[in-house]
Amino acid sequence: MSGRPLLNRRLDGLGTTIFAEMSALATATGAINLGQGFPDTDGPESVREAAVRALRDGRGNQYPPGPGIPELRRAIADHQDRFYGLSLDPDTDVLVTAGATEAIAATMLALLEPGDEVIAFEPFYDSYAACIAMAGARRVPLTLRAPSFRPDLDELRSKITPRTRLLLLNTPHNPTGTVLTTEELSAIAALAVEHDLLVVTDEVYEHLTFDGATHVPIATFPGMRERTVSLSSAGKTFSFTGWKVGWAMADGPLIAAVRTAKQYLTYVSAGPFQYAVAEALRLPDSYFDGFRDDLRRKRDLLGDGLRAAGFEVYRPQGTYFVTTDITPFGEKDAYAFCRALPERCGVVAIPNSVFYDDPDAGRTQVRFAFCKKDDVLTEATDRLRRLTS
Repeated sequence: MSGRPLLNRRLDGLGTTIFAEMSALATATGAINLGQGFPDTDGPESVREAAVRALRDGRGNQYPPGPGIPELRRAIADHQDRFYGLSLDPDTDVLVTAGATEAIAATMLALLEPGDEVIAFEPFYDSYAACIAMAGARRVPLTLRAPSFRPDLDELRSKITPRTRLLLLNTPHNPTGTVLTTEELSAIAALAVEHDLLVVTDEVYEHLTFDGATHVPIATFPGMRERTVSLSSAGKTFSFTGWKVGWAMADGPLIAAVRTAKQYLTYVSAGPFQYAVAEALRLPDSYFDGFRDDLRRKRDLLGDGLRAAGFEVYRPQGTYFVTTDITPFGEKDAYAFCRALPERCGVVAIPNSVFYDDPDAGRTQVRFAFCKKDDVLTEATDRLRRLTS
């Protein structure tokens, strides 16, 4: 074979995802996995039974429609109207995907060309970097810095160039837990309109906000509806991450573009589960309120335990992750710390440093997931006390 590398040079340096690496480490060591963001309990029984019913009734066992089943697209549109006052045409403005991850990939592949620049808040979810790279575009990070992790909007303006095509937002933000305020979103929207930029916003944690923080879709701001692709999914809201049911929402022309790319990725997926998610989206407010309250309590349980174990803890406004700093232990390398943690304490976490282009910005930050049973969180923090014993 020739000396040319086998891996497409656009993906050079990406390698195995940190989630796969750390989850494999948890399996190999028997450690408690507070790394990858999946719950250790299933979601509502009524939703699971809806999937079983769909299977038994023969609904979705064959290929569903390319854009998603009509029942789910209608439920997504109704959800946006119910919670945010956004009016969507389910036939033209909604596209069902294989989780939000595919929605991100399809959107980047559809809307970007080689040489385009994408401004994204770092630390950023690792698939953002991969999808931007696969589209041949260039990511331009705007660093969210501890302890507040708020965006510097003057810096954002300074990073916009004639090559900037798209702003990639994530709110509530993984891994920092930041929820963008109405004032921040308004300023970002004004910049997008001024510079005629597209905006893609990952809103998978939309129902997980705490302490008075509220998720507001940027698509609701003046001038944004026609330039925004909003992404979400069922996994985080209903605790069925394995079903991989996500969606993209935008004006018809934008969705048509995203659908063109998406149809050559999975084409369709999760047929029976689409019927179940359609029912899940129509659950009463009491479900969404109760889910949020339960996760807030778990956040506090884990945060208090991590603080007692010696970590500096940054209190998240949203998501189900808490970011910590390991400097109090005299540690300076989050990746090395997380590689050693299963053997030292029997716990797996994720180094935030892998989510940064700036090697110094997140060098000492470690992320823990709190979407676990109470006894698991308590046992994990008890084990982590060994760090100072």
